[in-house]
Amino acid sequence: MARTDKIISNKKNISRGWVNGFIGVVIFSGSLPATKAAIAGFPPDFLTILRAIFAGVLAIIILMVLQQNIPHKKQLIPLSIVAIGVVIGFPFLTALALQHVSSAHSIVFLGLLPLITALFGALRAGERPNKIFWFFAVLGSLLVMSFALMQKGEISIIGDVYMVSAIILCGLGYAEGAVLSKQLGSWQVICWALVISLPLMLILSIILWPQNLTNIPINAWIGLIYVSLFSMLIGFFFWYKGLAEGGITGVSQLQLFQPFFGLLFSAWLLNETVSGVMIASTCGVIICVAGSKWFTR
Repeated sequence: MARTDKIISNKKNISRGWVNGFIGVVIFSGSLPATKAAIAGFPPDFLTILRAIFAGVLAIIILMVLQQNIPHKKQLIPLSIVAIGVVIGFPFLTALALQHVSSAHSIVFLGLLPLITALFGALRAGERPNKIFWFFAVLGSLLVMSFALMQKGEISIIGDVYMVSAIILCGLGYAEGAVLSKQLGSWQVICWALVISLPLMLILSIILWPQNLTNIPINAWIGLIYVSLFSMLIGFFFWYKGLAEGGITGVSQLQLFQPFFGLLFSAWLLNETVSGVMIASTCGVIICVAGSKWFTR
């Protein structure tokens, strides 16, 4: 009976993990369109700093109100990796990329995230999916890169390199945060990562403060608010909890929905044109990563 109860409890945790993971993906899907809107009024490096500062201040308030204990010394290195991956690296590199490519084009690169996150999940959490899982995951990644190479007016080598680098750091930050969430808790991980980053961000804000911050369009402010509150903070509450409960390799495949939602957000909010080739490529990525999910143990 005890074994049966444990199995039922594990299934409930996994199901809850998938629900939380899906909510996180939906929230993250608006990140690139919001970043594209924000860089219309803020330089990319300063935008990265501002979003981290705003989210970091909120994180301090949350941690103080809920009276959370300071992490152990051995947890500082994993927290630093999370900070480098999702607080600094991914926001900064995507902001740079969006100076060279459209939001819709950059979103297609998010099809790489399930593969990268799964790879780091296997390395950091010891998860071992079926070999066929890797076949579909790699095939989806090749499809994404082929799409990037086929573009004519859209292609930018610099922008694409920035996006690939951002995806790698993001996948590392996701996997590291998911492992650490089992010790600290999901929302605690991102809050402490933001707190660790805050002193550096404050110093950089003084050094890189723009000469002119007047006449910033309202859309840029809205984009800044979204990436600070939702992309940098609230989305991770759900995402890290989902990865920790449902398994990094499995739940990471929910990111296959992110390009689709992101393309819709780009077309709706930024009036960007979504080509038929882009939609077909995104659908191909979804099919490939869905196939890899099917063969996840």
